[in-house]
Amino acid sequence: MPAVLIHGVPDTHRVWDGVRQHLSRSDVEAWDLPGFGAPRPQGFDSTKEEYVDWLIDRLEQVGEPVDLVGHDWGCILTARVASIRPDLVRTWAGSSAPVSAQYGWHPLAKIWQDPVDGDRFMNELDPASFAKDLSKLDVPADVAEEMVRRVDGSMRDSILKLYRSAVTVGAEWEPELANVSAPCLVLWGTLDPACPIAFADELGEAVRASRVVKLDCSHWTLIQKPAEVAAALEAHWNA
Repeated sequence: MPAVLIHGVPDTHRVWDGVRQHLSRSDVEAWDLPGFGAPRPQGFDSTKEEYVDWLIDRLEQVGEPVDLVGHDWGCILTARVASIRPDLVRTWAGSSAPVSAQYGWHPLAKIWQDPVDGDRFMNELDPASFAKDLSKLDVPADVAEEMVRRVDGSMRDSILKLYRSAVTVGAEWEPELANVSAPCLVLWGTLDPACPIAFADELGEAVRASRVVKLDCSHWTLIQKPAEVAAALEAHWNA
């Protein structure tokens, strides 16, 4: 049974490269979400529900339950999959994204969710400035610059549509977290300004996680602490 790693925003599968270098198993796949380094299927409108349906379709094709891992938006989407299709998930691990009615979206998300301000942001997006913003979240400058170079027109549109579909995602999806039956692990950066550390414990409690790992870093745990994330994942899978 493979491990499947799902990225967040504004990322592609490459965000997992550091973690994968520290994993001993060879059956690890990191997927690109539609619009994020991969083409969007015909008629795909980049809503949160469509991403969940896309993941379910891909996981059904695997043919056996997987070790499912998500960071940022990947955490939210994979938690949803684990809650409504537990038959597809052997274990689940999520990092740095609340699924909570109590969570208030961070300032950049609120801009993207606004039809006027979000469109203006994307139309006027300056890669150098955006990379600096990511660096303020402790993303290394060279990594931030590479991330921003991949933010093409399709990704910009997908980000706006995803966030606008998700204004109340916590209230909508939190209740079904009680249906998650797979063994769970939660990973979080204690210094995360976008997703405060208190939500790590809340998510861990909601999915009855066997462990909540708190790392001395900001939002991108898998970039800032790849060895620690890999070690926690392998211990989780082996348990």
